[in-house]
Amino acid sequence: MPEARVIPLRQDGGRPRPRPAPRRASRPGIGSLTERTAAARGLDGDGRPTEEAVDAVEPATGGELAALPAPSGPTELEARVAEVGEFLQRRLTGRYAVDDFGFDRDLTENVVMPLLRPLYEKWFRVETIGTENVPTSGGALLVANHSGTLPLDALMTTVATHDDLPVPRYLRMLAADLVFGLPGVGAAARKAGHTLACNADAEALLSAGELVGVWPEGFKGIGKDFADRYKLQRFGRGGFVSAALRCGVPIIPCSIVGAEEIYPKIADLGPIARLLGVPYFPITPTWPLLGPLGLVPLPSKWYIEFGEPIHTDSYDPSAADDPMLVFNLTDQVRENIQQTLYRLLAGRRNAFLG
Repeated sequence: MPEARVIPLRQDGGRPRPRPAPRRASRPGIGSLTERTAAARGLDGDGRPTEEAVDAVEPATGGELAALPAPSGPTELEARVAEVGEFLQRRLTGRYAVDDFGFDRDLTENVVMPLLRPLYEKWFRVETIGTENVPTSGGALLVANHSGTLPLDALMTTVATHDDLPVPRYLRMLAADLVFGLPGVGAAARKAGHTLACNADAEALLSAGELVGVWPEGFKGIGKDFADRYKLQRFGRGGFVSAALRCGVPIIPCSIVGAEEIYPKIADLGPIARLLGVPYFPITPTWPLLGPLGLVPLPSKWYIEFGEPIHTDSYDPSAADDPMLVFNLTDQVRENIQQTLYRLLAGRRNAFLG
C-alpha cells in the first residue's frame, strides 16, 4: 500500500490565495485613460494646472488673463419696445407737458412725426433747400405757398423743419377756423401745435421764441384748379407781416413744389360744398370715381426751399400800423416765393421723377 502524503495546513484557513492579475507592460509615452484626460485638460497628476496650461491663456505681453468679449447691448427691436413702453407709461400716468395753446410735444415727437415720415421720405421723397436760412433759435415767421386740395403741404413742412434743419424745430402752424370746428380734427391739431390764424396767437408764439408757419393764400390757394397750379393767389391783408413787425422777427419765404400734383382738382361741386359747409368739394381724376382709393395722394416729387430771411428788427414796432409798409413787405414776400417757384419748376424734368 503506497505511503500517504501529508499536506500541511495553511495559516489562512485552507482557502487558496487569489492569483494577482498579470501586469501589462505600459507603452512608452502613453499613460492610463485618467492620466491622458487630465493631460488634455492641462492638469498634472494631482489635479493642478500645469505650467504649460497657464502660459497658454496668458497674453504674450503680460500676465493678465485674456479679456472676455463684452456683452452685446439690446437689439433695435428691444430698444424700440422699451421706448413704446416708456411712452405708454408717461401717457397713463400723465407725466407729459402741454403748453397754453394745447401743444403736446411728447405726442408730436412719438406719434405724429413717425406717422408723417413715411409720406415725407418714401412717398413724396421731399428734398429741402436752404435750411441754413431758418434760425436755429428765437422767433421767426415762415410764410409758404398753399396747394394740393388737402393741406398735406403744411404737414410735410412740419417734418422738414423738425428733421432737416441743423437744429430740429417744431413748426407752430396758424390754421383756419374751419380746422378747429371739425370733430376730432381740431383737438388733434391743437396737440400737434396748430393754433388759430389770428394776430394775437401769432404774436404770443413769436414773442415766446417759436417758429411759426403761415399759409396766407388759405383756401383760395389750396382749393384752386389744376389749371392754375403754381400761380399764387392773393396773400390776404398782410396780417402776418404786422405780427412779424411787432415782434421784430425775421420772415422766411418758403416755396413748395410738388404738392399741386397730389390731387389734381379738375372741377368743384359747389352745391355739395355748401351743403357740407366746406369751401369746395373737389373732383379729381381719382375722386370720387375710385372711392376711398381716390384719397391716396399721387406720388409726386417734392422740393421745399427756404429763402433768405427778410429782417424786420430794424423797424419800430409801431411800423406794424403803417398800411403802406405792410403792403410792400407782403408783396415782397409773395414775389420772392413766386419767383422761387418758377425757378424750381424750370429745373424739374418731371412732376413724379423730379
